Parts: sequence; structure tokens; C-alpha cells
Amino acid sequence: MGEYCFKMPDIGEGVTEAEIVEWHIQIGDTVSEDDPVADAMTDKATVELTSPVDGKVISLGCAAGDMLAIGADLVVFQTKGDIKGPKANTPKPEKQTPKKTPDPKPNTKSAPVKKPAQSAPKTPPITVSRPLASPAVRKKALDLGINLDLVTATGKAGQITHEDLEAYQQGSSRGYQKRTGVKEIKITGMRRIISERMSASKRNIPHFSYVEAIDMSEVERTRAFLNRTRGEDQPKLTLIPFFMRAMVKAVRLWPQCNATFDDEAGIVREHQGVHIGMAAQTPSGLMVPVIKHAESLDIWQMAAEIARLGEAAKTGTIAPAELSGSTISLTSLGRLAGVVATPVINRPEVAILCPNKIVETPVVENGQVVVRKMMNFSSSFDHRIVDGFHAAEMIAYIKDVLEHPASLFMD
Repeated sequence: MGEYCFKMPDIGEGVTEAEIVEWHIQIGDTVSEDDPVADAMTDKATVELTSPVDGKVISLGCAAGDMLAIGADLVVFQTKGDIKGPKANTPKPEKQTPKKTPDPKPNTKSAPVKKPAQSAPKTPPITVSRPLASPAVRKKALDLGINLDLVTATGKAGQITHEDLEAYQQGSSRGYQKRTGVKEIKITGMRRIISERMSASKRNIPHFSYVEAIDMSEVERTRAFLNRTRGEDQPKLTLIPFFMRAMVKAVRLWPQCNATFDDEAGIVREHQGVHIGMAAQTPSGLMVPVIKHAESLDIWQMAAEIARLGEAAKTGTIAPAELSGSTISLTSLGRLAGVVATPVINRPEVAILCPNKIVETPVVENGQVVVRKMMNFSSSFDHRIVDGFHAAEMIAYIKDVLEHPASLFMD
């Protein structure tokens, strides 16, 4: 019999640690080579780790939800034969220096000497607060199965009365009662990564937000016409491709908004390619699939790519490379949308745009009140890189393009 220690492998460039989000084995299990042992998550991807040997699981390096450094002990296996491999990291025993025994004092008695008992530190007495109630009220509460701690007292000196019990019972029958439970949930997996990224963004980026009202009536008519006349091989159009086409045109004129900022090096990188991060809600949490080189796609190709990446994100089949490399982001809450938003920038980007809900609104047009499909268009920018004036200019341009949608199809 031998032992083999499976170390946490290097699962990505620049990765120093990973979260073990799920174990597929437990101590005592017998596994074969290439059997899955755990799922490890980094800020870039979730990777399935497989056993390098046949053997029995002796120990696991951590609990599910814990972070484990690259190279740390992941699993120790008991194997049938000696297999050359890394040894488990066992702490070295501390060198013990023999204590010098004091020389015996003269005239000591052979009988054991009782040491005076050490007085324990004084602590205040623990008092248990009991609700004030008469024996009759307590018996009635016991018969009714009512916890007196949950009953609001109205009697003298905070005493619970029979009327209080009746009021509580009536409230309980309607579903109105105090609830005191607390559920603790450890933040792990995708939620932990989202938490870390959002915190880093708000901590490091001085956000400023800007909102413009856009008349979406014409673009909605255009979208409806294109969907009505589309070919069998063409996807149904949502508004997202129209927003992205407008963004592609806008960042040509304001390249500082299609950029990433390395604040440690003090370098802004303006990108010629437009890689739009598309925030999408999935069962695992928020993901940001990236539409690579959106500038090279027509509106139909863009719609197809949006649909493909959105489905892959929801089913968990999206590739890690499809979740990185964005240069500007678009976020939308779909049908919820809301009236206005202050989106959080996807660091190290410097801009994020957020279309809101379309609402039929009375507006004055040529001296007449007409109903138009109006939408607030929210945005956030990194004030270190983008001036407020330039941000307002860019959003005004997007407004103009969307209100004259024929320009979306012109270069």
C-alpha cells in the first residue's frame, strides 16, 4: 500500500487560488483514474478536476466553498502500490526542549502537596428573561401551543393577559405573527465572484451616471417590419442588436468609452475592436458573455450571436473565453427594465449602458400632443477617464441614431 497526494493543479494563467465549489467524492470512496473529484471555480471559469490515480480517498484538502491555493493538498489517496508523486504537506513536529526540573528543596515531604485551587474568572450571572404571565395564562398558552416569547404584552408591568393570548391567536390564524428565525448563507461560487467584482468596481471607480430620454417609436416600427419580413434562417430581433449597433457607431467617435483602464500602471487602452459585454441573468447568477468584434456583425448576425451566447450562459455550456475580453458593456433587465438605473461598471472597462422600460407617453410634437414610445437610457462612466461632457455627447448621439434607425444600417 502507498499514498498519493493530488495537489491543486494550475488551472489558468495568473490564477493563484480557486474555490472548491463542489466535491464529487468523500472520505472512504474508491475512485478510478479520470473520475471527477471536485469542481473548482476561479474568477474566469469553473473546471472539473479528475483523479490522476486509482485509489481510496483518505483525506480532502478543504470543505466545499473554501478557497485552496494552487499547489496545496487537494486529495490524498491510498493506492495499491507505491506511486511516485508529491507528498502530502504534513506539519513538522516542533522540537521539544526538555524542561529543567528544579532541584529538590531540603526538608520536602514525600506526600503530595495539594495546590491551591485557582479561582475562575468571575462572570456575571446569566439571567434568563421569562415573559410575565400568571399561572392560568401560562397553562392556557401551553394548551394552545403558543410561545409566550412571541406574544405582545399589554398588561401591567408588561404582563401577558388572556386578551393578549386571544389577540395573538387571532393574528396567527390570519398568518400575522412574529418570526424570529435567521438563516445564515455562506457566499460561495458565482455569488462570491459577483460580490468581489462589484465591491472592487465601486471601491476603485468614481462612477457618474447619465440618463437621456429616447423616442423609440421609429425603431420599434423598424424592428416589427424586419421581424415580419425576415427569412427562415434569420433570428427574431429584439431591441438589443439595435442598441449594440448604435454603440458600435458611437464609440468610433468617442473611442475613450471603448477602453479599459489599468489603474495600477496608469494606462488607458483604447480598443479598435468593439467587444460588447452583455450582462445576462442565469440560474447561477449574473454572467457577462461577450459579443466579440461587434463592429464586424450586421444586425442579423449580432442577434444570432446574442441568442447563442445567452443560451450557453443559461445552460452552463459557455466557454471561459466567451466570458472575457469585453471593452464596453450593455446591461438590461428585459421586461422589468425599470424607469432609471445606475449600472455598475464592469472593471476594467470605463463605460456601461442600460436601456430602461419603454412607456407610451404623451409628448408635444409640432404643437400637438401625441403618444410616443419613450424610454430612458441610463449609463455609467469612469470619471477618471471620461468627462461628463463627452459622455453626454455620446449618449445624445445614440439617441439621435435610435430615433432615426435607418442610420443604423449605414457605415
